[in-house]
Amino acid sequence: MRAINPWINFNGNAEEAFTFYKSVFGGEFSKIVRFKDLASEEFQVPEHEADKVMHIALPIGKSNVLVANDVPEFMGRVSENENRSKIYVVTESREEAEHVFNGLSAGGEVEGPIGDSPWGTYAGMFRDKYGIEWIVEFDPGL
Repeated sequence: MRAINPWINFNGNAEEAFTFYKSVFGGEFSKIVRFKDLASEEFQVPEHEADKVMHIALPIGKSNVLVANDVPEFMGRVSENENRSKIYVVTESREEAEHVFNGLSAGGEVEGPIGDSPWGTYAGMFRDKYGIEWIVEFDPGL
């Protein structure tokens, strides 16, 4: 298997969220496709949704990519706060874990503060300001 990469659906703020994620993880977007880029006779795109993101990708680390899109209104709203999936980030150091945790949790809701865990790792859990849930962990035994 080459990779497993999380894909997140947003309600029109995918680019804003990914700009925030980029400020924490660094790097550059490898792809941004807007709905207007796919518009055709067969695929009509309303003007108010033309600039929404069909696909955005942010490479993270050596072989991971965080991917997202905006959900068009005709498909209904996404309820991030009801999505109990989490994005699990494994870092290479305690310092990196703190940087990622503190950066991504800013403006969000911390569910489990970062610190030493009973199972021997350094970990924390939170919901970011966009409603996406994350676990950040450093395992000194790896």
